[in-house]
Amino acid sequence: MPTYTYLRDALTLPLRYNPTGEFIFPCIRGVYDKISGARGRYYLYYAPHEKPGGICVAWANSLAGPFTEGPANPVIDNVLPGGGTVSHVSSPHVTWDYTTRQFFLYYHGENTTTRVARSKDGLTFTDETPILSTRLVPGLTETSYARVFEHALPGRGNRFTMVYMGVLAGRRRIYHGWSPNGWDQWQFSQTPLVNPEPDGLTDISGPSLVSRDGTTYVAYHGNDGKMRITEVGNGFDRENHLGVFHSPVASDNGRTAAPSFGTDGGVPYMFYEAGPRLNARICVARGA
Repeated sequence: MPTYTYLRDALTLPLRYNPTGEFIFPCIRGVYDKISGARGRYYLYYAPHEKPGGICVAWANSLAGPFTEGPANPVIDNVLPGGGTVSHVSSPHVTWDYTTRQFFLYYHGENTTTRVARSKDGLTFTDETPILSTRLVPGLTETSYARVFEHALPGRGNRFTMVYMGVLAGRRRIYHGWSPNGWDQWQFSQTPLVNPEPDGLTDISGPSLVSRDGTTYVAYHGNDGKMRITEVGNGFDRENHLGVFHSPVASDNGRTAAPSFGTDGGVPYMFYEAGPRLNARICVARGA
């Protein structure tokens, strides 16, 4: 992994939509090569964690920022299609499906349910649909903080792979699922992909897939505020813990979490949440 150095806060306060004064789970996506009329080359998705949450978007022409808040935030709120509400919606992750030329946005609400919505422009989302819940993986009490990547697993007939946080016996672990199209026909492993104990931790969360040097890794954060990486292999057939790749600096207030990666002009960037849980903000780090 590159060595990442804090560059700036991604969002400049005050914001128009800021119901709880905290934001988590950034997802950065390049849109310049996918849609016409984009507000910027890059869209940054994020959300408050606390009730009522709300999926938000900002944009910039460089991964270094600055980012401009979307005027229509939240683009998804806690009101369900057809009526009813959940206490909050949070943890957005957006994937591009080139076959249908749509963005798929994955998020949770409640913590037991992961949903997906779709959009042609990355700003207006419809068809909010549950795809994962605790009933699909017996023993789990939470299924949330999912990210989905285009990654085929041998013998699964899939094009998309999900990594997410599941809570088993009170401990947060990384699990995975797979789908041929990213929208439906999801299947989910019944066993953890990455466990906290080899890292000397009790809890891990905020997973992201990283592919390089011919193999695949999961990057994630632990309950000690540091971010780690574990090799799982292209077929998710190993669990080789490689240790810490990023530790908090003074401005991170003791915690870094939920990394999302991008490259701009050959320069690597990492977006992450910094600060104590329920009091976090979104930061940008540049790699070298």
